[in-house]
Amino acid sequence: MKIPRLLQAVLILAGVYFGFIVVFDVLLDAVIPSSLLAMYMFFVTAGVFMVFTYDEDQTRELVAPIKAMVEDPSKRVWRNTVFVIVPLVVGVGTYQQMQPSFQAPVELRTIHPAPPTTAMIYGKRVKLLELENPFRKLEKEDPEQFGELVNEGAVVYIENCQFCHGDKLDGKGPYAAGLNPTPLNFQDVGTIAQLQESYLFWRISTGGPGLPKEAAPWISSMPVWQDFLEEDEIWKVILFLYDYTGHRPRSWEHE
Repeated sequence: MKIPRLLQAVLILAGVYFGFIVVFDVLLDAVIPSSLLAMYMFFVTAGVFMVFTYDEDQTRELVAPIKAMVEDPSKRVWRNTVFVIVPLVVGVGTYQQMQPSFQAPVELRTIHPAPPTTAMIYGKRVKLLELENPFRKLEKEDPEQFGELVNEGAVVYIENCQFCHGDKLDGKGPYAAGLNPTPLNFQDVGTIAQLQESYLFWRISTGGPGLPKEAAPWISSMPVWQDFLEEDEIWKVILFLYDYTGHRPRSWEHE
């Protein structure tokens, strides 16, 4: 028995949809955003119907069941049922989407996730508790050279970071509105002012993928900057962040 073309298209779309779910939820163990899934399905749907309507005969065969249901008097019951159920389903779905939710979100953003004791950075295992900015000592020993390093860090920041974090380090870069959550505001005393330089080095170097897996899922758009920047460049950027904002980095407490 030949499967009608319209049913074939529906089955393909259903298979692709559930295929996405299986790949992300089961194989990759990751959550796919509903907006991203909707975008994928839009392009898949457009592609499927382009294939199924590539000539007049295929188009006529595809729309034949719809045309018969609308025009054939013997299918009046089916026609009336569809015309009632479809708007009802769409209306219920729209109502549920528009309903405000008073429940707390399933996952809350952790601004400063607890760092691991060690991390693999630039191909070597480093102890974050013992890691220090190699250029920080120049702030007192050679202020002139320290100022040059800060300026070099500013150049690296403008070329790579300001698109998200902003030219004023306030988290309002030109790309910020397209990110969820938006980038952190370094001017806020609740961000880098509360952190050690080694923490910033870890977060910048390893990015979102470097966050501890035992506390996943995380919400971070930070790239893995060790793949794009030199180690010294990241340390210089950190100097610039603290110099520009006027904050002082915290230091590890030693007994």
